[in-house]
This record gives sequence, C-alpha cells and structure tokens, in this order.
Amino acid sequence: MILPELFDLWQETLEWQPDGAQQARFQQLYQLILEGNQRFNLTRITQPEEFWEKHLWDSLSGLAWLKKSQPYLLTKSLSVIDLGTGAGFPGVPIAIAYPHWSVTLLDSTQKKINFLEEVIDKLELNNTKTRLGRAEIVGKNLKHNCAYDIVCLRAVANVDICVNYALPFLKKTGIAILYRGQWSAQDSLSLEENLGKNGGKILEIASFTTPLSQSIRHCLYISKG
Repeated sequence: MILPELFDLWQETLEWQPDGAQQARFQQLYQLILEGNQRFNLTRITQPEEFWEKHLWDSLSGLAWLKKSQPYLLTKSLSVIDLGTGAGFPGVPIAIAYPHWSVTLLDSTQKKINFLEEVIDKLELNNTKTRLGRAEIVGKNLKHNCAYDIVCLRAVANVDICVNYALPFLKKTGIAILYRGQWSAQDSLSLEENLGKNGGKILEIASFTTPLSQSIRHCLYISKG
C-alpha cells in the first residue's frame, strides 16, 4: 500500500513538508510496520491515510508549538528521547524530519527494541539509537539523567505518571512534550498540583484538530520550572 503524500496539507497545518528522501523514508517505515505486524502486534492503524494522520502527522504535530514559539530551537543540534516509543512513534518520524537531532528510542519490551533496530538499519537513520529499559529506572542513570533537550511521551500512561517519567530526563532548559487526546480544566488543575510537588512548570497546553478525521488532540509542554 502507498502512503498519501499530502504535501500541501503538511505545509498548511505544520508549516513543514517532507522532501523526496523523507517521503521515501516515511513510505519505507510504513512498509516495515505492515511487515512487522505480521510477526507481532505493533499497531492497529494500518490503512494509508489513517497511518499518515495518526502516526506520521500526529508525531510531528507535537513540534508545531515549538516551531512557532521558539523557531531558533529547531535549527540546533538537539538531543531527544522518546519514552515508551512502542513501534517508534513519535521518535522515528521526528528523526526522519530532523536529521540534525540525536534521537533515542526507549522501550521496556525487547521485541519492540529488536524491531526498531531493524527500522533504524533499513532506513539508515544514523541519528537514532535504541535503549531497552523502563523510564522510571533509566531516568536515574547518570548517562540519561538531565541529558535531553526534548522528552516525548505519546500514549504511555496518565499524565501525572508521564510527568514523573519525563522530568528526570530533562536538561535544565529542556522541554517535555506530552501527547494527549481529550483534555479538561480539571486535568489542568491536577497537573499543576503534581508539578508543584515535582518542580515542573506548564509552558503551554496546545489544542488542535487533526486534518483528516477532525479529531481533537492536545499537546502539553512542560519544563523543569
């Protein structure tokens, strides 16, 4: 199956679009996911347009607020870690879109790490590596503690747990991006209470609509305070 290109939609919604090499990598990633699904369960999202929106577009949508608020940041050589990466989202699309960043994919499941090693090799993602382990343990490791400019978490756990996972990985000036679905004022109050105890700060809660299915999504941007 062939992924839709939708270059105009990329540009209109995220002010970015893949070049030819990046689009080819997206297509290759899609094929690898479809093949990997035959060996073990990676994702239920396999139709081309749904994959484009819910895996590729959604992964990169988390960077949209940074692009607007701190555009200079995205041009730097940043260190990024994707906690609980699963099949590689959002980490692999981010690595494809920003080849000058160093991306680490963390997951606690060996078979997923093995699959991601195949993906990295076949896509020739020289800026990407994997790490097997649990976020709450790896974050205490001196090599990873306070080591990352951006920490991403997508569909990992409830938001309080995500915050507790993310903060130890962040550099003093780093930003955690939490990908969420629905969000409420009560959720914000609970999060602020948690951050008050753990020394974090909400920078922004961004709400947006996905371009094909018109679903509501949120991204939370959090610093160490």
